[in-house]
Amino acid sequence: MRLIWTRQARNHLREIVSYIATDNLTAARTIKERIERRATHLERQPSMGRPGAIAGTRETIPHPSYRIVYQVTEDTVFILAIVHTSRQWPPLMEDDD
Repeated sequence: MRLIWTRQARNHLREIVSYIATDNLTAARTIKERIERRATHLERQPSMGRPGAIAGTRETIPHPSYRIVYQVTEDTVFILAIVHTSRQWPPLMEDDD
């Protein structure tokens, strides 16, 4: 299996780490490492997470405050998003009225 991070997921991780680092650099590094380590495990065990809230996705919790949303194809695991567990997921669609 290959592991591919989408641009959106990389941005999410960068934002999370930056936010935490303003108060605690060590905690920011720890969260980053935990999320990346769990994502790496998905290469070997892509079905380790539970079915996701969005059809065709799966989710895994590397830390009580964060979820990794991913999609598995025949030979690739795509990391789609890193979401704080307190946030609405999936996000609500906005009306275009």
